[in-house]
Amino acid sequence: QVQLVESGGGLVQAGGSLRVSCAASGRTLSGYAMGWFRQAPGKEREFVAAIAWNGGNTYYADSVKGRFTISRDNAKNAVYLQMNSLKPEDTAVYYCAADRLGWGSDEENRYDYWGQGTQVTVSS
Repeated sequence: QVQLVESGGGLVQAGGSLRVSCAASGRTLSGYAMGWFRQAPGKEREFVAAIAWNGGNTYYADSVKGRFTISRDNAKNAVYLQMNSLKPEDTAVYYCAADRLGWGSDEENRYDYWGQGTQVTVSS
């Protein structure tokens, strides 16, 4: 079993930056692909970014490409999402998730473990 805890969310002005983190416990993340998803009020949860188990491949939603960067530190059992040039439409609860298959996916149902989420609010 893997427990995931997100942190680092908060309130930021448009154009600003924020880094959210996901810490794992219970099992090493080194064999898992990791993903970030988000859910805005009144909307479905959507894919943001994913990274393969070894960090070799990364994937991004078109809406965040060039602004967000996903990374991982397997030694620290953690995954990060660096968010730059934030826009009000990036406001959402951000969730990290772990996929045992290890290669990364934008499909929500591929992920086996989920965190509780961290709120990111971008003011205009």
